[in-house]
Formats: sequence, structure tokens, C-alpha cells
Amino acid sequence: MKKRDLLTLSDVSRTEIDQIFSVARRLKRDQKRGVSHLLLSGSTLALLFEKPSLRTRVSFETGMAQLGGHAVFLGPDEVQLGVRESPSDCARSLSRWVDVIVVRTFSQGVLEEIAGSASVPVINGLTDLHHPCQVLADCFTLLEHKGKLDGLKIAFVGDGNNMVHSWMQAAVKFPFSFVVACPKGYEPDAEITRSAKESGGRIQITRRVEEAVRGADVLYTDVWTSMGQESEAEIRRKAFKGYQLDEALVAMADRHAVVMHCLPAHRGEEITHEVLESPRSIVFDQAENRLHVQKAILVWMLKGTKGSRSKKT
Repeated sequence: MKKRDLLTLSDVSRTEIDQIFSVARRLKRDQKRGVSHLLLSGSTLALLFEKPSLRTRVSFETGMAQLGGHAVFLGPDEVQLGVRESPSDCARSLSRWVDVIVVRTFSQGVLEEIAGSASVPVINGLTDLHHPCQVLADCFTLLEHKGKLDGLKIAFVGDGNNMVHSWMQAAVKFPFSFVVACPKGYEPDAEITRSAKESGGRIQITRRVEEAVRGADVLYTDVWTSMGQESEAEIRRKAFKGYQLDEALVAMADRHAVVMHCLPAHRGEEITHEVLESPRSIVFDQAENRLHVQKAILVWMLKGTKGSRSKKT
């Protein structure tokens, strides 16, 4: 079986995403019932991280253990990519020992170099440009709560960051509308936006928060200052004033709208405590589903059609 990488959501088709979700449902059901599913017994996962992590590390490590495999964590001090060793040499070495590599780094270019040199599958655990695993888990969570993705209006309020980029690519796969409200100078990457629109994504960028959230089925936000941008924190707080997801904005959405956040959250900045803890919030369902969806990604990548139990296109 030819190796597959998941560097962005452009790397998977709608059919393949449906296959991954089918596996995730089965694995989640088994896990809740206490049924073991040692589908990756004897397999090893390398976690190659230059950025700190809670959800990505724990969910991948736990997931690999539940699948019967083993995970090895390599933090920035162990590897020192680009200083002690090139990304390419690191990838070629790891490929001789492990079955799959998850990379969490700053540069999309470093990720692509690793994937280009590795002979085993490589998964993007987050870069400054994309976060595909999070958005797949988010879409899975919406299917659980809404029963569908098609036809939804998803409003993202805040920075046009890696989360937005992956959501725009998801909008190419599913016919929902995706509206981003962000201040001037904080728009998503122009090339990623252009490509998603030209590929059929129903995407709108606006500076008017009310326009974005009015009638929305889903309200989404993320931190205003991402990792590596700490020196801009005060400037960003001023720029994003008025882009906080609060009860007034939630009231403008559909009466059945849900609230999402990829975490960690800065309560009182991009979202209020009241909204994050409200009955509309499905934030911690998202966090849980990182485990189930990432397990499904691992099984799908390493087992192919045997893991998905459906024909792969």
C-alpha cells in the first residue's frame, strides 16, 4: 500500500474523510463499551514536536496505546530540528524505526521536508498554516450534534490563523458556508483563501462580526495570540477588541447554534467564561473527539481498507 500523508485537508477526499469518520464512530463506540481494538498492535508512532501541546500529545499517545501500539515523544530539546540535525535526515532515520510520524512544528515547509524524506506516513499535528486533525475532529463533533455538515453556516470570529485555513479547506469538501470575521490586517492567507474559493468553497471574509454570526449554526473562535506570537499579545488585544464571542453575539446566531473553540482558551479575551461554559458549548466534546478521530486516522493510514471496512477511492 502506498504511503499516505496528512499535511493539509487537501490531502484527503470527501470519500476518504467519510471513511475516517466511519472508523472513528466504531472506535469511539468500542472504547465507551470497554471493547478493546488492538488494530495497531506492534506499531510505533513518533511524536516529533517543536511546539508545546496538551491535546495533541495526550490524544495521540493515548490513542496509540488503545490501538495496541506504542508512542515515542521527541521534544525540541531531543531533536533540535535544523540545528543538531536536518529535518530530512531526522525523517529518514525515524522511517527505519517507526511506522508513522506526527509532526507539530512552526513551519509548514519543515513539515513538508519531513514528509518528502520519510518513507512512512506523516501527519500534521499543527503548523502555523494548518491544523487538519483539529478540524477533522471538529467536523466529526458537528456531525454528532447536528447530524450533518451540509448546509450549515459556520462563523469564525477572530484571527485568520491556521484553524481558519483548515476550515476553508474543509469547506471545499463539504457544502457548508464558512464566514470569517476578523480585523483588517489579520485576514487568512490570501493564496489559501483563493485556492479554497476557486475549488468551490463557500467562503466569506468580513470585518463585521454581526454579519458573520447572524443566523449562524456554529460559532467558532480561537486565541487571538498563537504560539510564536507572544510579543504581539498587547497589540493583538487592541486590534481584536470587539471580536470577543460573548452572549450578545451568541444571541444573534440561530437559536440552536453551538459554540466551538479548539482550546486552550483565554477566558475573557476571545470568549467569555459564560459562553464557554454555557449549554451551547461543545468545546470539550471537540477535545474528546481528537482522540477518536486521530485513532481513526492512524488506522486508516496504516491499515487502509482493512481499517475502514469500505472501498477506498
